[in-house]
Amino acid sequence: MTVYKPELLVTASNLEELERLMVAGADAFVVGESRFATRLPGHFSLEQIAQAVELAKQSPRQVRIYAAMNNIMDNTLLDAIPDYVQELARIGVSAVVFGDPAVLMAVRQYAPQLQLHWNAEMTSTNYETANFWGRRGATRFVCARELNMEQIVSMKQHTKLEIQVQVHGMTNIYHSKRSLVQSYMDFKEQTIAEGASSPDAGMYLMEAERPDDRFPIYEDTNGTHIMSPDDLCMIENLHELLEAEIDSLKIEGLLKPIEYNETVVRAYRAAIDAYCSDPATYQFRDEWLESIQAEQQQGRELSYGFFFKEQVY
Repeated sequence: MTVYKPELLVTASNLEELERLMVAGADAFVVGESRFATRLPGHFSLEQIAQAVELAKQSPRQVRIYAAMNNIMDNTLLDAIPDYVQELARIGVSAVVFGDPAVLMAVRQYAPQLQLHWNAEMTSTNYETANFWGRRGATRFVCARELNMEQIVSMKQHTKLEIQVQVHGMTNIYHSKRSLVQSYMDFKEQTIAEGASSPDAGMYLMEAERPDDRFPIYEDTNGTHIMSPDDLCMIENLHELLEAEIDSLKIEGLLKPIEYNETVVRAYRAAIDAYCSDPATYQFRDEWLESIQAEQQQGRELSYGFFFKEQVY
């Protein structure tokens, strides 16, 4: 009988953070190069991905490295994809995270040993879509962040694919391929040259109706991303996802200091291990949440996201 134990998947901004989060209890990492990946805490070149794979091999946890290729691919990238996926296979990553069929076809042709994790953000909302991609080679389905608990459980019950769910961190709510912040800063520099005051250094949006909320803005080579004003935190209700035997639980570390991410990983590691050691007697421990709250950025609330909401679209 196979004992259920989910994967604790995290992000890392660099090799130092990857090592520290590995020690803290991470089972897997998603990293990537800015040409092909978007919304990652840091850029990993192929050489750095290879180093990450070597570090993972040295871990007693049998840590896995996944390469993100979740960018919106255009014609200029197509010629580079085959060589890139072949190199990923050579250095030993376990899977490629993709949303574009061009990546899937390249992996199947040039690196069929790699697993395929389909992640198309908000469009991954039903199990028929999961099964569609499963028939084409995907091994994992990354659930949309807007799904509630009932929908996630139903997803698991109606597909043979692995199911991945985000359980902690900020989520993306808007993306533009345009560099909106840079355009704004260029405009502000012009106004300063004309005698205006210095531009505001804070990179966030505010709504007139909710002046206390701050929506962080993250800009990379793939455009501008506006993030949620609060942080998802499911550690109190993690047992519901564990009871449903969700395969992968992701902690999003984007725009967070290493110390914060270490604390979060340790807390979720402790909760997962406690549940899996004896599900019948599992009890949530306040200290897990309190350790996260002690490191939580002022002004950013911890929330359940859409997990317990009826309407998601």
